[in-house]
Amino acid sequence: MSATVTTTKSTSTPGKGNGPASRMSLGKVLLIVAGALVALSVLRALVDAAQQADFDRVTSAGQIGAALSMAVPIGLAGLGGLWSERAGVVNIGLEGMMILGTFFGAWAGYQSNPWVGVLAGVLGGAVGGLIHAVATVTFGVDHIISGVAMNILALGATTYLAKRWFEPLADIGGSPKNSPQVDPIQSFTVPGLSDWLADLENHHWFLVSDVAGILGGLVTDISALTVVSVLLVVGSFFALWRTSFGLRLRSCGENPTAAESLGVNVYLYKYAAVVISGGLAGLGGVFLALVRSHIYNEGQTGGRGYIGLAAMLFGNWRPGGLAMGAGLFGYSDALQLRNGGATVHALLLLVALGLAALAAWRIVRKSYVAGAVSGAAAVALLLWYALTDTVPNDLVSATPYIVTLLVMGLASQRLRMPKANNRPYRKGQGT
Repeated sequence: MSATVTTTKSTSTPGKGNGPASRMSLGKVLLIVAGALVALSVLRALVDAAQQADFDRVTSAGQIGAALSMAVPIGLAGLGGLWSERAGVVNIGLEGMMILGTFFGAWAGYQSNPWVGVLAGVLGGAVGGLIHAVATVTFGVDHIISGVAMNILALGATTYLAKRWFEPLADIGGSPKNSPQVDPIQSFTVPGLSDWLADLENHHWFLVSDVAGILGGLVTDISALTVVSVLLVVGSFFALWRTSFGLRLRSCGENPTAAESLGVNVYLYKYAAVVISGGLAGLGGVFLALVRSHIYNEGQTGGRGYIGLAAMLFGNWRPGGLAMGAGLFGYSDALQLRNGGATVHALLLLVALGLAALAAWRIVRKSYVAGAVSGAAAVALLLWYALTDTVPNDLVSATPYIVTLLVMGLASQRLRMPKANNRPYRKGQGT
């Protein structure tokens, strides 16, 4: 595989794509995190006097805990998309695989225990991934068409099975649209640390209390499945970028013909990637059913498979960026759920400040048109914030989707997907 490594390095363009020059250093990442923390603290201080009861939730432990629970299923779906697309297979069917995870996770969890439900949900999503792999890898079906068909098939199958399996359980809470209640998965709180951070948060000190609230949300009432999900993100990075297996898999997404000429079984690696992708999406569905609600509900994925894809794109097909994107989307989702229009109204000021900073950065980089557009958007949001007291409920419910569109619009200029993504490949091209 040394020849593959040489080829990959020689085709990388400094400062672009996924080459070494494009990766952020640890110092830059820490600087971004510090800047975000200071921005949140300044923003909370500015609004405290007039709207403290509403805006105080932005950095509270409750808000961060809710954001984390919203981010996990999005992140798992995005991680599934990353595995698949790194092998050259676009997986639009993540939504359907999540649906399979919610259904089979709740069904098996009710029949036995929650951890059996976790396994069943992962297997359900993996079966969806296998179907997608058969269609795209073996039969060469267009990846987008296959993914859309997977979403329709999963929705139809679970609707039918819910009527057959859950409707007879009406006396204990079952119905054609939901399962009976499932026992919750264990959660934990770090003793001592959680109480200390809560005490710091209640002092409302600038920056210190904000950091305490954020850290408190990460160590208070955390589901065991959340910990598993974090380990999967870290493990995916090491598996894909630090092992020969990951190198071969990524070579299938960059140049499958060259990979095959070096002895890589391209079909096998593509199958493995898409099945793993489905299993991860299924686990995201399990999280929705067994951690968030303890029940299966028809339509409970709510498009999170698609948002997971957006998080993957935001992260430029890398686990670290994907986790940041999932956190951003989860945070916006939790914000609109916890306090409605007043809290989202406060978010307008944060977005306006971010756009103003982006405009300044664009102008410094001599991208005058992009800077002007960002600056105009910042001014418009500041005026909206100053002239109103709340946000209409119709826009509140659409907050995570609007954030998704804004982030993707801003991030689209630096994206570099695997070169062979969504390209047809037939066995024998490399011989």
